[in-house]
Amino acid sequence: MYTDADRLLEKLPYGESFLFVDAIRELTPERIEGQYCFPRDSWYYRGHFKDRPVTPGVILTECCAQIALVCHGIYLLEEGGNPYKAENIIAFTETHMQFLKAVFPGETVRVIGEKQYFRFGKLKSSVKMVNAEDELLCRGTLSGMIIQESR
Repeated sequence: MYTDADRLLEKLPYGESFLFVDAIRELTPERIEGQYCFPRDSWYYRGHFKDRPVTPGVILTECCAQIALVCHGIYLLEEGGNPYKAENIIAFTETHMQFLKAVFPGETVRVIGEKQYFRFGKLKSSVKMVNAEDELLCRGTLSGMIIQESR
């Protein structure tokens, strides 16, 4: 278990209604694993298949990006040896995702990200999301780049 996960989670640039990370379970320079429980009363369930709500793919993708790109990126920036400041954020730039099973309200998922590369201000990761039974829900490749503040 990553011992300083609370400090990392505090650095995320999201408000409560758009935060899709509950915990970081593992964190190394090459790999990250985090988890999230999709609350039953989330705003996106009200209109997404009103009689049988399903988590939208864009929300699943965002959950993967917040863990595999933003959390992992913050960690990698803080490791040192980078020409960027840790205060800068990694913004989502590219995605290729495949959705295999539905995610329903109340489900807890785990996201595993494996760094493909982190250079020239760009992080690219392969990701997968699994449920409590370790069934593969979605997988893909995500990229993000560092946005430096221009003040």
